[in-house]
Amino acid sequence: MAFVTYVEHDGTEHKVEVPAGDTVMQGAFNNMIEGIVAECGGGGACATCHCYVADEWIDKVGPPSEPEQQMLEFASDETRSGSRLSCQITVSDELNGLVVLLPESQF
Repeated sequence: MAFVTYVEHDGTEHKVEVPAGDTVMQGAFNNMIEGIVAECGGGGACATCHCYVADEWIDKVGPPSEPEQQMLEFASDETRSGSRLSCQITVSDELNGLVVLLPESQF
């Protein structure tokens, strides 16, 4: 288990436990956190689970793969440093305390 904090665009924070092996996207769904749509169900094929990894976590989470980077080009909100698809970030004990920021819109 790891604690992940999801920060909505308006600043509302949700700190939840996410089992190791689940994705950041699954953690949001399982805890009914709005802001991650994930129309493709976590297949990395839609960019509606776009999130921003907080600056202090970027190195620990790592960069997006090439296919993920290409999919991020379709994100509705601007991409920036730390942009990732939440379905592609697998939670581990090393990510305990992870903070992700959610964009204003996924469409």
